[in-house]
Amino acid sequence: MRIGCYLEGARAGNYATVMASGGAVRAPLLWPVGARLAALLPDLLVFRRPGASEPELATTPGVLLSVHVTGFTALMDRFSLTCKSEHDMDKLAHIFSYYISDIVEHVLCFGGDILTITGNVLLALWTVEQNQLRDIITLVAKCSLEIQEKFGVYHTREGQDLQLKIGLSAGRISQVIVGDEQQQYLLVTGRDVDDVRLAQRLAQANEIVLSWHCWMLCEQYMFEVEIMKEDEAVKLRDMRIIDPFDFDEHFDKCLEYLPHYHTNADTLRTALELDPDPALEQTLRKHIMKNLLKKIDEGEPVEYISEFRTVTMVLVSLQFHKTARMLYLCHLIQKATLYISKVIEKGGGQLCRVFMFEKGCMFLCVFGLPGDKKPDESAHALESSFSIFSYCWENLAETKLVSISITNGPVFCGVVGAIARHEYTVIGPKVNLVARMITAYPGLVSCDEVTYLRSMLPAYNFKKLPEKMMKNISNPGKMYEYLGHRRCIMFGKRHLVRERNKNHPLLDREKELEAFRMAQQGCLHQKKGQAVLYEGGKGYGKSQLLAEINLLAQKEGHRVLSLKLKEADSKQCFYAIQTLMAIFFEIDICPAYYRQECLYKQLHGVVEEPLHCLFNELFFVKFSLSFKVSHMDDLAKQKKIKACFFQVLQKAVRETPLIFLIDEAQHMDAASWEFLGTLLSSVPIIMVMTLTPTFSLCGGAQHFLQSPQATLMPISQLAANSLLRMACWELGVVSIPRELQTYLLRRCLGNPLYCEVLCQDLLSKDILLFHDLQKEEEENNKWETLSASAMKSTMHNISPASSEENQELNVCIIKDDVNLNTVLLPPLLKEIAVNQLDQLSPEEQLLVKCAAVIGDSFHVDLLQHLLPGWDKHTLLQVLRALVDTHVLRWCDKTQELAEPVLVPSSIDIIEKSKEEKKKSDGGSPLRLKQEPSLPQPEVLEFEVPLLREAAWELWPKAQQIALHLECACFLRDLACRCESCHGGDFVPFHRFAICSVKSSRGTSRFCSYKDTGSVLTQVITDKLQLPSLQDCFQFQTKPSRSQEAFTSEHCRTEEEFLDQVSRKLAQTSPEKDMLTVKPCHCEEILKLVLLPLTQHCLVIGENTCAFYYLLEAAAASLDLSDNYMAFFYLRKASSLLGQPSALSFFKKHKVKICQFEEATFCCLRSEVCLNMGQITLAKKLARQALRLLKRNFPWTWFGVLFQTFLEKYWHSCSLNQHPNNPSENKKRSAVLQQQVHCLSLLWQLYNLEATASSRRFACLATLMQKNSAEEFANEAQVVSTYVALSQFSQNVGDRQKWLHCERMAIQKSSLCWFSREGLLATAQLMQALAFTKLCLGHLDFSIKLGFQAHEICRHLKKPALENLVLSVLFRSAFLKKKFDLCVRVLDSQWALISQGHDILGLACFYSACLDLLLYGKGLLYRPFEKCLRFIQYYEHSCILTSQSNVMLGIHSSLAMWFAQDSQWTLFEHHFSKARQLVKRTNASLFGSHGFVRFLECHVLMLQKMPEGVFMHIRPETQGQVIKYFKEFLSRCVTCPVYHQWVSELKASVMRYGQREFMSLTNIIRPFDTCLTRIWIDGEFLEENKSFEGNTE
Repeated sequence: MRIGCYLEGARAGNYATVMASGGAVRAPLLWPVGARLAALLPDLLVFRRPGASEPELATTPGVLLSVHVTGFTALMDRFSLTCKSEHDMDKLAHIFSYYISDIVEHVLCFGGDILTITGNVLLALWTVEQNQLRDIITLVAKCSLEIQEKFGVYHTREGQDLQLKIGLSAGRISQVIVGDEQQQYLLVTGRDVDDVRLAQRLAQANEIVLSWHCWMLCEQYMFEVEIMKEDEAVKLRDMRIIDPFDFDEHFDKCLEYLPHYHTNADTLRTALELDPDPALEQTLRKHIMKNLLKKIDEGEPVEYISEFRTVTMVLVSLQFHKTARMLYLCHLIQKATLYISKVIEKGGGQLCRVFMFEKGCMFLCVFGLPGDKKPDESAHALESSFSIFSYCWENLAETKLVSISITNGPVFCGVVGAIARHEYTVIGPKVNLVARMITAYPGLVSCDEVTYLRSMLPAYNFKKLPEKMMKNISNPGKMYEYLGHRRCIMFGKRHLVRERNKNHPLLDREKELEAFRMAQQGCLHQKKGQAVLYEGGKGYGKSQLLAEINLLAQKEGHRVLSLKLKEADSKQCFYAIQTLMAIFFEIDICPAYYRQECLYKQLHGVVEEPLHCLFNELFFVKFSLSFKVSHMDDLAKQKKIKACFFQVLQKAVRETPLIFLIDEAQHMDAASWEFLGTLLSSVPIIMVMTLTPTFSLCGGAQHFLQSPQATLMPISQLAANSLLRMACWELGVVSIPRELQTYLLRRCLGNPLYCEVLCQDLLSKDILLFHDLQKEEEENNKWETLSASAMKSTMHNISPASSEENQELNVCIIKDDVNLNTVLLPPLLKEIAVNQLDQLSPEEQLLVKCAAVIGDSFHVDLLQHLLPGWDKHTLLQVLRALVDTHVLRWCDKTQELAEPVLVPSSIDIIEKSKEEKKKSDGGSPLRLKQEPSLPQPEVLEFEVPLLREAAWELWPKAQQIALHLECACFLRDLACRCESCHGGDFVPFHRFAICSVKSSRGTSRFCSYKDTGSVLTQVITDKLQLPSLQDCFQFQTKPSRSQEAFTSEHCRTEEEFLDQVSRKLAQTSPEKDMLTVKPCHCEEILKLVLLPLTQHCLVIGENTCAFYYLLEAAAASLDLSDNYMAFFYLRKASSLLGQPSALSFFKKHKVKICQFEEATFCCLRSEVCLNMGQITLAKKLARQALRLLKRNFPWTWFGVLFQTFLEKYWHSCSLNQHPNNPSENKKRSAVLQQQVHCLSLLWQLYNLEATASSRRFACLATLMQKNSAEEFANEAQVVSTYVALSQFSQNVGDRQKWLHCERMAIQKSSLCWFSREGLLATAQLMQALAFTKLCLGHLDFSIKLGFQAHEICRHLKKPALENLVLSVLFRSAFLKKKFDLCVRVLDSQWALISQGHDILGLACFYSACLDLLLYGKGLLYRPFEKCLRFIQYYEHSCILTSQSNVMLGIHSSLAMWFAQDSQWTLFEHHFSKARQLVKRTNASLFGSHGFVRFLECHVLMLQKMPEGVFMHIRPETQGQVIKYFKEFLSRCVTCPVYHQWVSELKASVMRYGQREFMSLTNIIRPFDTCLTRIWIDGEFLEENKSFEGNTE
């Protein structure tokens, strides 16, 4: 049973740890270099004695085993038809490597030596003495039977079974080593090698066939066989050993024949445990490819080596005559190997494998392996192949046939096998295709269509081949024969490749065009040639710039000669000038028979007729050879041709200005550069060229650039705004969603080509949905269809896709099931990025690949966590090198790190100007102190576009998952609020509320990724869990002495509260434990922790944890007032849950979540819907959340009455004692916090509807919120609740409750200075007090409190509250006639809302701008047209439709503006809309302000009614107008600041019909205005003319 023990040990080791390539096991990190080299090579090489010279030929007896995996090529063909290259390559490599690794280990357990794993064939050898062959054949036969029994059939999920065909042979095996001192290759040959291949081919699936010679040597009585007489082979059925212990004895006997057999089941090979031997190591290194050696020398783990990449494969097949002897053949193969290796390496490829077959040899070469990627690799492969083809035919005697095939496509490049023995190989359908092409097209250099297209070589270098059937390849595609590099001709190259797009203007190229205009002027005035050379990287728009210049020059009447060069053109002497002159003479596109006549007409009168024959060879014409020319030598002819060209061009320039446009001028030949240099100094001609900086220029080009008449102009990247405009044009939309903006900006980094290709790729993949922007938006009742509304809710900068009038204005959104982070790059861009990656050193490549897994930004500590064996010093050294080469850059944290620390100071009323504030130290309401020192930033980001995405795509899927898991484990404990916010979850007490669900499962939530043959094992999947209760920040439970002292000071009145605020802010010493708040870094945590963490969870398949962190990210975004990103994260969370069922009892989520998370999900969606104006859906979701939180909200008026009774009288009596268990307290707090949040949303939603029923529901919601907040027992939460109740009471006009709630908030604000949450509640209270003072008319006091609240909000990074404070501050300053302060406030408000693209904020902003336009003494802060355009685009959006208070003021102000210009139709339009809105408003700040504007419009309309200027609105009587005034005074009782003016307006209406009404000079507004009289005799007063002048 000994062999059974070895096998079981090996099986356990193999199944426990599986290598990242999809099946090979993970090698220990501490293996020495020698062991890692030995694992890649057979024992035949490790234990051999080095010979004297190559080729080295040796012969040894042995038994050969060939295992062929049948069905694998059919599986590859099936994958190749799905058009998902990277995904399919991953599956293919995983299946093969996992399958072959078991077979490898089984062979090693039986003492076999794995010679090669080539394609789908494994070849093993047992090397023994001749007299031991009989026993070893029995051992190998037993091994083969067990392999067929255990691994004979492998069922794949794709429906294609993998089966084994096994062949055995025995005899003398010849081993040949070819190569040189740098690189060597092992070949096995001989009759018995051919026999084993024949036996394997004769075998059917699940069969074992022995060669006839092997059958003659074995113990025949021990086998049950079937004789195959025709083929002289034997089919093995079974062995006749009855007792298994008999075979154990035989196995022990065979061990004596195998000196290198290792009995350790962990390593299986003695070669892995040899003592260090530098000489042996040096010998082994010769047999391993150079790029793989570099990775091994750098200590790169084996599992990190494998990649998926696109390569070009060249298979060279040499067939020799049968009469050739073996030794002579070895010399021929040696000669071929040296030449092929030399040519392939020169072209940028590597000779990977050499293997022999009967009287033949094959060489597999690969271009584009890791570290070897070069531009134009397909062209290099074709040219190298043709060179090899010619050499082999001409220099290798006894060569019967030379065939070469070339393919290009995605393959798996990596390690397959087991720990003890694995090989570096390439796997993919294109590998199978290149082998089939050798047989289909013998004697040719053939290539597939992809190679033909990607080579960019002229079409006349190829010949299309007939289609042929190929085994297991259903669609091989078009095939071409490469004919070699033939002489290029200039005809047919007249135009530039790029044409000017009339609908897409050139972006950000003003400087470049100015350089061209300067050259034009210089050429015109100085009569000297001028050259402008634009230098820029690939895709920077050089060709587009030339197309623009071409258009401009032709419009100005210039003659333009344009030409685009290719790399092959540089090898043709004088080719560029030859082609340009052919275009000049207009013979490039004329028929061949007319070419000579056309050229004669051009030369006649300019060049002497006897010299015409000089152009015969140049332009393929046949002028008669003149006597004069016949006596010229070649040099004289060349000089004369150039002189003729100068003469012709000088004459042409005198008639018409001439411009040469040469694209890709770095490919110009040296002779052409020399000619142009001379031409530039002698002929007044303009030359415009483009250069790519990566190419080295010849001496002539360098001399040309040094000319004083040549200007080198670098082309810069496109600015972000211009790039986004370009994306809109490409997609045909006026705006794109923010996640798509981020996607494009990160991947393009200002490169127009990248933007164009990415947009086309998005369209081709059909992942975008398009919506009409101008279509009236309707309120939606389904969350799943809100994407378009969310998109429209954030955009404010609209740029039409074209200049056409009446065009459709469309916007696009991303489909819900699409994750842009995992969208694969288009092949063109991936090739570019991989080229850049391979220019780095191996250690830099490894670092970049690991950083790519983390994300666009990454922390140094996390990066080191993914790099085993790297210390901090090594890591920083490589990072500095990458930063120096601009691959990476340190994140600019200067602004965040230098964020001033809030230091309290005494606050006075600030009435100083900006200049006075700059001079005064205490001029700011809150003194700001810089931190004494800045920590060294440790966060980096990618600077090279596409590099991260391309590096991430190189990883095999299994290794991707393993690395993403490591990242998630690292980031898990960091996913909480920042230290300034005292930690905790963004969804309050989130982890406590779900801990019961986690514990009930009994396993980690990151253990769900299970799959047959998965590379993830239980060892690593047990790592990651959701945040534990012990990981959270410890909330402060014991108050400090300062807190106790502060608590003893009860705030009884508003004056005492403000006095305490001033005193506490004056205590600036941190030693006194007073207020010293650090800047909030939650935004950085969202960006660097939560977002990457969700992505890691999604990649590894942990959707439950991804859902958890998506909720956290959404809550963080709402906390930062970023509603769109909150919607984005919640939409992702929705896609994880799946589509909801129409019937609630059928609802079943794809991801299992607890009831609290479902409630939180509903609550967050409700808040997002509220911010988007989706009121009905927001109510529905808020109610659903409350129901899940076991706090129902009634639907009927009777339910409201009953619930109100319970909340008032029964709720306070039913409060239970809080549980003593801290964990239960936190769970209860989590539920209460969400209840408070939901109820707050409900009263805000119902408050938007000015109906009695809605008011009852809103009042109940506020009562329930207050009760839940008091039960929550959190001071800051209670203060915030009372502030909210105060706001609600003011909105509904309940003055008594308004002021009462405000006093309650003041009384309960004692402990609000000792946490960030408390400080936020204080800022809310101060904003409420500022608003109160505004409503009551105490404007100076309101301004003072507004300044204080604004500074705190700005420091706390609360944009929503800051925007509200600024609105109050503006209104107070406006009513106080401080218009300079109004402008400064609007500056701050614009900076705030323009970052978040908040449409409601923009509406408030433009409403304030209209106030300044109408009543601010003609102050023009924003043009009226811009205000009007915004309203026209967005007035139908659900956000503004739901905000009746804001829209009432806007439409009333617009009506007043149009009345000023006597545009009565537009006045009627906006006045009618205002009249529809007035019933839906309340007593809020914007509602009262809008009502006042509406009343002013009424007065104006009443004045102009007798003139009959109104055609579309019905006339209203004096009594009807008076009703509006009464309604205002009764509704807006909490806004007395407007009462005086409204009363005076009412009095003017009461005097309607009297003479006094026509002259209202006795009516004084509460502020000065340019409209001192509303209307006199139908005309404005003279003061208005000054305003009109300012608007022009």
